[in-house]
Amino acid sequence: MLSPPPSRPLVVSSDEDLLDDLLRVLAAAGTEAERAAGGPALRRAYRDAPLVLVGADALATGVLRALPRRPGVVVVTAGELPAAEWAAAVEVGAERVAVLPADESWLLARSAAAVRTPVARGPLVAVGAACGGAGASTVAGAVALAASDGAVLVDADVWGGGLDLLVGAERAEGLRWPDLLGLRGRVAGEALLAALPEVAGVHLLTADREHPAPVPAEALTAVVDAARGTGRPVVVDLPRPGPEGPGEGTRTVLADADLALLVVPARLRAASAARLLVTAGGTPWSAARLVVRTFPGGLGPDDVAEVVGCPVVGELPHDRAVMVRGERGQPPGTGPRSVLGALARRVLDEVAG
Repeated sequence: MLSPPPSRPLVVSSDEDLLDDLLRVLAAAGTEAERAAGGPALRRAYRDAPLVLVGADALATGVLRALPRRPGVVVVTAGELPAAEWAAAVEVGAERVAVLPADESWLLARSAAAVRTPVARGPLVAVGAACGGAGASTVAGAVALAASDGAVLVDADVWGGGLDLLVGAERAEGLRWPDLLGLRGRVAGEALLAALPEVAGVHLLTADREHPAPVPAEALTAVVDAARGTGRPVVVDLPRPGPEGPGEGTRTVLADADLALLVVPARLRAASAARLLVTAGGTPWSAARLVVRTFPGGLGPDDVAEVVGCPVVGELPHDRAVMVRGERGQPPGTGPRSVLGALARRVLDEVAG
């Protein structure tokens, strides 16, 4: 089972006077503060806290600039904000700027409500490929279909032909990426999912082959955050990196992912390419787990793990039925006897811990 999010609001500030005020308000709301200054501890707390209270002093440092937008962020100040800090508050997606002491009663009520109803976030699985034709889209589709609680499958590889073809949803009604490229900041998750195509219980956001266009990082982040906010599992099929390495959207998704899967064919060149991907300076793939696509005469999973330097979650043996279903526009089989189904359930177990 996934551990529930902590019930303590996160406070990001170094202003001692403001901290005293915030701790007093939170105590009156029946809770205590979670504090984190930066690094992985801040990212985890920022992701999971039911409410984030950001002091005006923290806006000037830009400590939140590298973090994805999320709902439930309130900027707190002891005086009116100058224009530059107002702009910074908008940039982090703050729902309100609370000025103390005038807004103290509102902040008390907001904090109490957040503790009673913490933000529910579904797990995030990011799937990428070591090389073209590795089968990352097939793995991503299988994981989403195997999830029992209405997963969301996001196609971030808009030049890959479309995941709707893979799962047999090319004629399904609903929004595609060209309709959502302008999304920014907070998005109502349930409303978004209701507008997307659905197949076999999976909500799908994919490219439009008639109007392909790159997906801005802000739009990808907004969609993923909104979908996770509904409590559903989210699976993102990531594109192969370009000449300049992984794009900003890929980096954001991988930084926030509960599990990053890299699909690697059991060939020496593919394994070597995967090693480059996970060891390059500043790579977002450094914590990846591997899915090894095996075939007769190829390397073994242990050999691939040794070359790449990452652990293997599972292997995907060659299965002609997978290819046949894909060509017929049928969703990947995830039944009890399916090799894809067994792999997908192993991945979901890995996420659940």
